[in-house]
Amino acid sequence: MARLLRGLWNLRFLEALPRASQSRPVSCALGTRARHGDAGSLTNHEPSLAKSEWRKKLTPEQFYVTREKGTEPPFSGVYLNNRESGMYHCVCCDSPLFSSEKKYCSGTGWPSFSEAHGTSGSDESNTGILRRVDTSLGLVRTEVVCKQCEAHLGHVFPDGPGPSGQRFCINSVALKFKPGKA
Repeated sequence: MARLLRGLWNLRFLEALPRASQSRPVSCALGTRARHGDAGSLTNHEPSLAKSEWRKKLTPEQFYVTREKGTEPPFSGVYLNNRESGMYHCVCCDSPLFSSEKKYCSGTGWPSFSEAHGTSGSDESNTGILRRVDTSLGLVRTEVVCKQCEAHLGHVFPDGPGPSGQRFCINSVALKFKPGKA
């Protein structure tokens, strides 16, 4: 079953790659994300680079996921089974996002975390993430983005382990792992 899902997601990703590499007008206005189904930005800053600069800095898959709100195929991410101690940073801006201490195996095909680095109880004000409403795909979900550069990281769901009950389902391609003390 996992092989079938991986094949279907790979096909979807390969079809999306030409879109990700096509040239588009550069726009850093925060309101432009509304067409993708979210409620806009929760911050007052713009992404630090123009789309053309992100294309130069990132691989096509990283660009597709982080800048165009894509998803990597399930069970394909380099960090899915990573058990090393350390910190997961944003692949775009290097902000620390998730500690290996909060990583767990959810069986969903993506790296999962029970909370963002810097969370204190239910307070996420000292974390490197923001939550946004995402109504794409005809569903209401909660998107997770990098607070610093607004890279799309994944989504958070209310079916995780205690005590918070959250599952941050994050794309490996949106992360950069740094081994060491978590």
